[in-house]
Amino acid sequence: MERRNFIKNSALAMALLSIYKTNVFAQQDLFRAYNFKPLRNDVGIFIEQGGTIGWLNSSNGFVVVDAQFPTTAPHVIEELKKLGEKPFKYLINTHHHGDHTAGNISFKGLAEKVVAHQNSLVNQKKGAEKANNLDKQLLPDTTFGTKWSAKVGNENIKAYYYGSGHTNGDAVYHFEHANIVHVGDLVFNRKFPYIDRENGAHIGNWITALDKIQNQFDNDTLFIWGHSLDPEKVTGTKADVKAYQNYLQSLLTFVGGEIKAGKSKEDILKATTIPNAPEWQGEGIQRSLTAAYDELKGV
Repeated sequence: MERRNFIKNSALAMALLSIYKTNVFAQQDLFRAYNFKPLRNDVGIFIEQGGTIGWLNSSNGFVVVDAQFPTTAPHVIEELKKLGEKPFKYLINTHHHGDHTAGNISFKGLAEKVVAHQNSLVNQKKGAEKANNLDKQLLPDTTFGTKWSAKVGNENIKAYYYGSGHTNGDAVYHFEHANIVHVGDLVFNRKFPYIDRENGAHIGNWITALDKIQNQFDNDTLFIWGHSLDPEKVTGTKADVKAYQNYLQSLLTFVGGEIKAGKSKEDILKATTIPNAPEWQGEGIQRSLTAAYDELKGV
């Protein structure tokens, strides 16, 4: 029995290592399937389940961007506490989806302020009321319209809202000193995106928002994505932002052409790739096709 368990556990460890091939993970418990990783200038990322978490370890406190789930948020809290006894100054949400905000509750009594775009607060509250679990949420107490800023230690944090994109409440957060921008789900890196039209998503506006992002930030800016086809590639450059913008443009062009050709929605949904954007893969292409069709048809 002991030999059987040893073999089983060894096989599991090797499987986990094949998924999480980072030095940070390899040096920790093999069965702790998350990655807590510094990037530069006291800003880093945390990867486990759901949207990528960003974090700041400043001289006078921590800042956390997004919170994943109640089962995973305690892990990033635990790792940050190892860096020093400091307050959690801000918990920041990029948008309202549960894989970015369900873990907010883990920061109750810990985060001094919870920040999000004003539409994100509306969407979080609406979703919680619909699910009848408002008591299990920690909602933002600080909201903004187009801009927000805060200084934490030596770092200046600025938030920007560019209009509807992935939802109607997506904001990006720029750590100016580190020159790192967390864009949340405004970029799905090489992965078919979720386009939440029920909560205000608009592909045309999304393309414009990505233009603004490319114009606003420089070639040294490091971007953090909400999701990536390759879980180890949740950061990137302006070239990746441009590539994702090309995906969205190609999506609208393809679906628009199919509509003009008289194709039915059912026929359009049979597509397995988007012409001129073959890098975008994974599950869920029908979500993109449906969202584009409905937007172009004014549904």
